Amino acid sequence: IDMYVEGMFDLNELLIMYVVQPADKKEQHFANMMDKTENRYFPAFEKVLKDHGKDFLVGNQLSRADVQLLEIILMAEEFKPDILAKFPLLQKFKVRTSNIPTIKKFLQPGSQRKHPVREEDVSKVMKIFY
Repeated sequence: IDMYVEGMFDLNELLIMYVVQPADKKEQHFANMMDKTENRYFPAFEKVLKDHGKDFLVGNQLSRADVQLLEIILMAEEFKPDILAKFPLLQKFKVRTSNIPTIKKFLQPGSQRKHPVREEDVSKVMKIFY
């Protein structure tokens, strides 16, 4: 599980850091982020699901890795809605995982899944890191 979570942590960081990129770096960051998502990370997770033929990353039982992967898929789709087009097993994984009753409830509109990004917070982060 740790190997999966580490890979997802790297991708998650790329997705999250997009919002705080300086204007002159956003386009380059976006291209790099999409390239790694579509050509490195998502193919690896697609292969894991294909190779073992199970419903989840670690067998047939939901794990932390599955929840993290679902979150990353949802984030990536916000940037590019058709990002799963080449990944049929990840598409099925997303549907299957999203329909687990507790997760489905959490993903309903109005849930606390995602806090809105406030411009003043972005400014603070930019001053600290850039």
